[in-house]
Amino acid sequence: MLGPSGSGKTTLLTALGGRISGKLSGSITYNGEPFSSSMKRSTGFVTQHDVLYPHLTVTETLVFSALLRLPNSLTNQEKIMHAEAVITQLGLTKCKNSIIGGPFLRGVSGGERKRVSIGQEMLINPCLLLVDEPTSGLDSTTAQRIVSTLWELANGGRTVVTTIHQPSSRLFYMFHKLLLLSEGNSLYFGEGSAAMDYFSSIGYAPSVTMNPSDFMLDLANDHLSCVNDPSDLLINNIYISFVGILSNDSYEDSKIIKQTLVSAYESNLVDKLKANLQEIDYTQPQNKVKDKKFGRWPTTRWQQFTVLLKRGVKETKYVSFSGLKIFQVMVVAIITGSLWWQSDVSHVQDQIGLLFFYTGFWGILPLFQAISTFPQERRMLGKERSSGMYRLSSYFMARITSDLPMELILPTIFFTVTYWMAGLKPTARNFFFTLLVLLLNVLVSQGLGLALGALVMDQRSVTTLGSVTMMSFQLASGYYVQHVPAFIAWIKYLSINHYSYKLLIRSQYNPSDTYPCGSGVCSIAEYPGIKEVGLDGQAISVFALAIMLVGYRLIAYIALMRIGVTKK
Repeated sequence: MLGPSGSGKTTLLTALGGRISGKLSGSITYNGEPFSSSMKRSTGFVTQHDVLYPHLTVTETLVFSALLRLPNSLTNQEKIMHAEAVITQLGLTKCKNSIIGGPFLRGVSGGERKRVSIGQEMLINPCLLLVDEPTSGLDSTTAQRIVSTLWELANGGRTVVTTIHQPSSRLFYMFHKLLLLSEGNSLYFGEGSAAMDYFSSIGYAPSVTMNPSDFMLDLANDHLSCVNDPSDLLINNIYISFVGILSNDSYEDSKIIKQTLVSAYESNLVDKLKANLQEIDYTQPQNKVKDKKFGRWPTTRWQQFTVLLKRGVKETKYVSFSGLKIFQVMVVAIITGSLWWQSDVSHVQDQIGLLFFYTGFWGILPLFQAISTFPQERRMLGKERSSGMYRLSSYFMARITSDLPMELILPTIFFTVTYWMAGLKPTARNFFFTLLVLLLNVLVSQGLGLALGALVMDQRSVTTLGSVTMMSFQLASGYYVQHVPAFIAWIKYLSINHYSYKLLIRSQYNPSDTYPCGSGVCSIAEYPGIKEVGLDGQAISVFALAIMLVGYRLIAYIALMRIGVTKK
């Protein structure tokens, strides 16, 4: 499919692959039969922009895809061998142990990354492979290699449909069939080698020798009045019909040259293409797409969970355990421990200040770590879910489970360092109770971040919303303001910090404890900073945090279902 930007190439390709959202008019048939889930599962779709995990190697990327996409009729070892065969077929052997990389992470080259994306679709041995702009952003030599790879796949018995913006003359003559589009209208469909002769026959020929694709793009770039035109694609052994899929608003000032091209297409090509389709006998075995039997899902829910969990741990450990984050946590831990060095029972205000700092620091850090999870993975989730790789529930459970080790280890180390440096109660009961409360605070804050990220799905907006939310929770927790006006006091009942702070105070102090005051001792329960929060109601605090722990994650899951993961 050739055409200028905005001509409808990607829209048409996405519609043919069953991966476009919204309501479409017209119909699409494959070998005379309507589009079905079975056909979708035997169709490969490679997006224009490669959506890959940057920290996984080429082998890991393809092996994980094979374990998820190939059916249970194959053993895991056979799936791995199949992935290795694809690596060899696409010439990725030299870089198979290299990481994919990203904008700020050195990895494989752009051409190798594109071949990895193609390899993910080749794993299912598709009879139809749809590829969107495979040469975008690549130099001419690399583009030649990519198209040569697709040409070999097509000659091997597969049907390959690709969009391309401006191919070189070498690439142009490799295409068997060509569809020229302009603003949703077909200007030509037929043999690629016959395209220039067709335009010459209707009075349009280049005045000098030039790249055929450049000449046709010059013709297609003029604005024209758009109409609903029926068109048919006949490619290799797969016959795809589409009627009225694309339409755009007409332009009043459309040029005569474009009207002429559209009229010529309708009068010279449309009837012939429709006649060719009517002559095809779809019952013949050689022309039918092989009927592949697919279940609703290629693997079980547990298999999806375990594979996604392994992949998630491999990818997220580089972010959660990055040197910068470890440095951040350890420096803050040492500074905190030094500031509160061996505070004793007489320093009640200092100690409850440390407990409140725990709720703040380990509320904000996991919140902002989790808040970007789904916005960053939206494209990956949409790509894999649209291919039917796994259930949303399997992905969600694996995602939140893979984060647990990373999210709990650093707070535990931080707490252990600061607890003993600050001189809090040195008994095992107090230590572990305080640690459990802190970890519960971390998990609930993480859940809030997941929920906000899934609801908003915009990195900048959700960061602002998270900052405002957590700041409100901290202000209403009972540490800064003890006499909150009644009309706004309700915020504390939503505050994670309020319940965590209350439990942390109870982890260190009992109602029978005393502290020096004046010339005598006073009950710790009467200390102003503790009296307002109270040493009772611990069960309610635990229950409230437990509800938040589950509730926020449930909100995140429902939000992912509501927004639709297949949208771009």
